Amino acid sequence: MKCTYCGHSEDKVVDSRATAEETAIRRRRECLKCGKRFTTYEYIEEVALMVIKKDGRRQPFDRKKILAGIIKACEKRPVSMDAMEEMVVQVERTIQKKSDREVPSPRIGEIVMGKLKSLDEVAYVRFASVYRQFKDVSQFMSELKGIVGTQKQKSSHPRRG
Repeated sequence: MKCTYCGHSEDKVVDSRATAEETAIRRRRECLKCGKRFTTYEYIEEVALMVIKKDGRRQPFDRKKILAGIIKACEKRPVSMDAMEEMVVQVERTIQKKSDREVPSPRIGEIVMGKLKSLDEVAYVRFASVYRQFKDVSQFMSELKGIVGTQKQKSSHPRRG
C-alpha cells in the first residue's frame, strides 16, 4: 500500500475495525517514512454490478462516482469523510441486496438521496437539485417545502417515553 502523502510503500496498521454494517474493514495506517496516517478500506469482491444509464447504456458500477457526488453535496457541511464513506458502503450494500446484476441509475440516485436526507438536509437538497435536474426555482422550492413539512410533522408529534 503506497502512502497517500509521500508514495512510500511500507506502512504499519495502527487500527483495524469493521465498518458499522460489517461490509468492509477500515484500517488506519502509518507511513514508515513520513509518519503520516491514512485510511484504507478492504471489501469483499462481489459479482460485477452493471448500471443501466437513462439512455440505455450499461456501465460497471463505480463506487468512486457515488462518493464524488456525496462529497460535492456535503461540501462545507459538518459531515465527516468517514460518514460519507460509510454512506457509500450502505448504498452499495442496498443495491446488491435489491438487484440481480443490473440496476437503473435512477434507483441509485434515490437510494443516495434517502441516505443524505437523514444525514444532512442541505446536502440532500444540493444532491437532489443536480440529480433531479431542477429546471427552475419553483421545483427547488417545492423540494424545500417537502423538507419543512416533514420537520413540522416531527416537531408536532413529541416522543413518548
